[in-house]
Formats: sequence, structure tokens, C-alpha cells
Amino acid sequence: MREIVHIQVGQAGNNIGNKFWEVISDEHGIDPTGHWHGDTDLQLERINVYYNEASGGRFVPRAVLVDLEESTMDSVRSGPFGRLFSPDSFVFGRGGASNNFAKGMYTEGAELADTVLDIIRKEAEGCDLLQGFQMVHSIGGGTGSGMGCLLLDKIREEYPDRIISTFTIIPSPKVSDTVVEPYNATMSITHLVENSDETYIIGKNEIFTLFLLVIYYSLPQLDVLCRSQILAIFRSI
Repeated sequence: MREIVHIQVGQAGNNIGNKFWEVISDEHGIDPTGHWHGDTDLQLERINVYYNEASGGRFVPRAVLVDLEESTMDSVRSGPFGRLFSPDSFVFGRGGASNNFAKGMYTEGAELADTVLDIIRKEAEGCDLLQGFQMVHSIGGGTGSGMGCLLLDKIREEYPDRIISTFTIIPSPKVSDTVVEPYNATMSITHLVENSDETYIIGKNEIFTLFLLVIYYSLPQLDVLCRSQILAIFRSI
């Protein structure tokens, strides 16, 4: 089986990644505890691409969840699919990156990088035929940009012959949280160009505009929009 290791980094990456797992689990008939309650055996085909089968017939996402703020992980654990993930999949810091690329890349993020890589390595070694890695992150914040790119660099160094795909949310002046987002994004681009085989750019402004004009009259949440975009990309390839 051609397995994929999924990595979600930063607050935006984890919010969107959680929605991704909710939809993928529903499509495969996996309930929030990891047990299969599907309608047809077809739902079990290729399930090992994203899931490890644990004892008791439980399916666990082959995922690594990373953030420099513990509150993000608390939100994931308390969510509807919080019990789906292995406790070992959560890696978090205490201070955050303060929307600073350098903190995610060189200081706070660098301190956690080896721990994250150990978990990624463990997931990769458990695969029969590892196809590659996919990362969900935003390059507007400090963790998604700085630490996301740091992990991208290290994964490429350790697995040079495996495919790396990223689903990268880029900032927009119309939908912006902080004034330093353009700087974080600019410093991230070089790492994406050098180390990612496929980068799917998700523009916040474009998605908001699309949903406002075509689908919704009211403004939906960003994680719902980005989840829909990521799933649309998967279904097209």
C-alpha cells in the first residue's frame, strides 16, 4: 500500500487538518473513536493510505499534529474527533511563535523539531511502502511558516526520494490577522520552492470571494473553506 504521512502545523494547519480528518473518516465509515461502521467494504479499500490499523480493529490516522501553543492541541483533543488520534501524535510548545517566522524556524520551533521528527520517523518506518508526506499549514503565522518550513527542510534531507506535498494557505491584505504576515510568507516561499514537490496554494481572499459570490450569502469559517478546497484538490487528482 502506498502510505502517506500527514503533518499539520500551526493553529490554522490544525484547524483545517481536523476538518480534513472528519471528512476523510466519514467517507471511509470511521467513527470518532476510530472504529469502522461503514455501509460497504469498498470503504475499507485503500484505507491504509491514511490510517494505521491498531488492536481491536481500530483505525488511527497516520498524522502528526504540531503547534507551539498548547491551547491548539487542547482544542483538538476536546473536539468531536479528538479521540481518533494517537496521544503520541501531539507535539506542542508552551510559548508560541508570536507570528514570527524566526521564532518558528530558529528558536522555539527548533527546540521541538527533533521530537517531531522522531514521531514522523516512527510513522514512516511503520509503512510497508511509504509514498510520501503531506503538510497542511499557513505561511502567515509564525509556527506554520517558520516551523513548517523547518520541518519541510528536514524531511527533504532525510527522505530525498519521497514525494512531499503541501497545502499552503497564503495571507491576503483583505483577510489579515497581523501586519507581519507578508514577511512570514515571503521568507517561506524559498523553502517551499526548494523542498516541496507539490505546493497547492490556497488564497484566503479568493476562497472567501468565491463562497460569497457563488455559494453562500453569509461568511463561512476559514477552516471550512480551506477544508473544502483541499478535498476538491484531492478529488481532482
